Amino acid sequence: MRFHTEKRGIRVLGIAESFKKTSACSTLAGIVMRRDLIIDGMAFGNVTIEGNDSTQNILSMYRSLKRDDINCIMLDGLIISMYNIIDGKELRERTNVPVIAITFKDSKGLEGTIQHHFSNDSKLKLEQYHKLGQRDRILLKTGKLLFVRCWGISSKEASMVVNCFTLQGSVPEPIRIAKLAARASMRSR
Repeated sequence: MRFHTEKRGIRVLGIAESFKKTSACSTLAGIVMRRDLIIDGMAFGNVTIEGNDSTQNILSMYRSLKRDDINCIMLDGLIISMYNIIDGKELRERTNVPVIAITFKDSKGLEGTIQHHFSNDSKLKLEQYHKLGQRDRILLKTGKLLFVRCWGISSKEASMVVNCFTLQGSVPEPIRIAKLAARASMRSR
């Protein structure tokens, strides 16, 4: 499927989380947002803190929406819930929808942190982390820098999509609203 960034009616599924380090699970929220910034759907899910279930649970959220008009999945990072690593390539392959994962800070990598945190069982986590690949730097129309990893879409196209959904600062609206929804859902429990 070809992704047309210039299309007026594109819809993005923005996914973000909220959790407490003392909890066993993290709350995920997914917001379907149209290019005109109208919210057009919502889904919730949970992932295990320090687990390996993030990709499968995001796929479940996507399927629960029962929609064929989502043009892109936008993730608030790939390493969530204390190193529960999302496989962006698998999300792309299983949904046939382009995936953009956004991070807001530059870093030298997490190998040392993962080895320290999972001292007895870091091999799987390190393999998952290395599969993520390199990030590309993009400059937003707001003057802010972001770092993205993409599957099924070029970095240039990803930059266009992220810019379409960013009103101010560096956080695209589908991610910002998903963060708010995840936080509210977590607090209500």
